[in-house]
Amino acid sequence: MKKKIVVIGGGTGLPVLLRGLKEYDVDLTAIVTVADDGGSSGRLRDELDIPPPGDIRNVLAALSDVEPLIVELFQHRFQNGNGLSGHSLGNLILAAMTSITGDFVHAIREMGKVLNVRGKVLPAANQSVVLHAEMEDGTIVSGESKIPYSGKRIKRVFLTPDHIEPLEETIDELRSADLIVIGPGSLYTSILPNLLVPKIGEEVCKSKAKKIYVCNVMTQAGETLNYTASDHVKALYDHLQCAFLDTIIVNNEPILPSTKERYAKELAAPVVCDTERLKELGLHVICDSLVSDQGGTLRHDTKKIAALLISLLTPPSLY
Repeated sequence: MKKKIVVIGGGTGLPVLLRGLKEYDVDLTAIVTVADDGGSSGRLRDELDIPPPGDIRNVLAALSDVEPLIVELFQHRFQNGNGLSGHSLGNLILAAMTSITGDFVHAIREMGKVLNVRGKVLPAANQSVVLHAEMEDGTIVSGESKIPYSGKRIKRVFLTPDHIEPLEETIDELRSADLIVIGPGSLYTSILPNLLVPKIGEEVCKSKAKKIYVCNVMTQAGETLNYTASDHVKALYDHLQCAFLDTIIVNNEPILPSTKERYAKELAAPVVCDTERLKELGLHVICDSLVSDQGGTLRHDTKKIAALLISLLTPPSLY
């Protein structure tokens, strides 16, 4: 029987991870945030009253096994056209499919068949949720796209409406997982919106699966300014009120000075792997060379991170 990996996240980090993992013979499920309210996703969410499709679209594209041109078509973003400008074709197709089937989850499932997706793609909830942040000065900022630009430090994030139900299928996948991977992705706006869906957070805490956090390569202004790796973990633990991780993976490959300089303009710096503090939190720490510099844009190395996660699925032999 295939080993089951469940990956939880959103944004640009999740597809990078999934592109590598889909090459292995595993049962793969992605749980994707539905808190996005910016850009094309936000417009469709507001105008059509559907969950935002953008993060789902990127995950479907990452897991697809069709001709590259079909994926390019799905990911195509219109640059002009009254009403079309800024929309990606994939978002529009998911919106149309939701209208045809009457259900966002059904739409994702059907698009998965069209794109020959390797694995399951599940939204954290079959409804839009709104992400709010309480800042350290007590003010509240509402909307995933607005939170990083408040210019204040985040104390905590929370979701509305108060009652959000995950899909039964999502709960089943978490309960049967051998490995649960959190991240990479924006801590407060991509990862926590999944874990704050009440039953998802509870299941992750209760799960007997091995739980791994793939920490971001760089800090993010407006979210994790000056955060070390252990600061990321502490934020996760504080929000879920349980210490649920077994292992953390942090990049320790030096960043090119020119790339570091470019990120510094956005007040971003490499996340420090503060090993001793992480060990005090009871974590198995893996600091390794895991970054890929794509013309000054940093991403996790898809193949390296996937191979590392697969190696953690199987305990080392004693013989």
